[in-house]
Amino acid sequence: MKDKIIGIIPARMAASRLPGKPLKLIRGMPMLMHVYLRASLFKAWNELIVAGCDKEIFDYCRDIKIPYISTSKKHKRCLDRVFEAAKKISKTKGQIKKNDIIVCVQGDEPMLRPDMIDTVIKSIKKNKNAGSIVLGMLINDKKQFIDPNIVKIIHNKNNEVLYTSRSPVPYCKFFSSKVKAKRIYGIFAFRYGFLKKFNSTKESFLERIESCDSNRICDNFGGQFVADYPFKISFSVDCQKDLKTVQKFMIKDKIYKKYLKIYKNK
Repeated sequence: MKDKIIGIIPARMAASRLPGKPLKLIRGMPMLMHVYLRASLFKAWNELIVAGCDKEIFDYCRDIKIPYISTSKKHKRCLDRVFEAAKKISKTKGQIKKNDIIVCVQGDEPMLRPDMIDTVIKSIKKNKNAGSIVLGMLINDKKQFIDPNIVKIIHNKNNEVLYTSRSPVPYCKFFSSKVKAKRIYGIFAFRYGFLKKFNSTKESFLERIESCDSNRICDNFGGQFVADYPFKISFSVDCQKDLKTVQKFMIKDKIYKKYLKIYKNK
């Protein structure tokens, strides 16, 4: 029997740097809808669902007919929300086994590409040592390299994650593409059993000071690897400035044009 592939989009209104972020409009469409429709272009899902904790998100999902599930308001980290959602899905929609694949698709990645999802899934299936895969995109812009809102990855020669940081790492006197710096792109694949192990482990020191879930894995047991992805023009949304940047680049985005018709027909 094939492993199930379940996509979960965590979304909450109380983002500290951009309150109400999931429902902010990008070219007249809420960001959450961009993420959901783009993720829907990946066709191998057994389930794709939004995990939230806010009435505004539930009301929107209900109105536009996006599947959603309610999770606790207490979560500090998105991956803990993703685990709660997966656990509830397992109870209500059919058991999720330990080797089934849970994909966290961050709700602030309105320019994600379907082949990014395919990349992390292929990687976790191929790597028997991986409990988790994070998509790593090359950084070729100094502004991104020094931006604390963009989480950078340090990994070993086997692509196992050693550390993630909001600081510009690895250190260099002069930034260039030769540094081969990488950023976390908000798409993570987990074996369900590994995600359960993550959730049962307390928040770590480095996770807390860097505000990055992956450091809980680095600090405790390892097993998270990077799936490399080439640089593409693609922006996460963390603040109002990012929203304006995405507005500018979205109009030229070929994938946007694919799902715009779907949205207009909803």
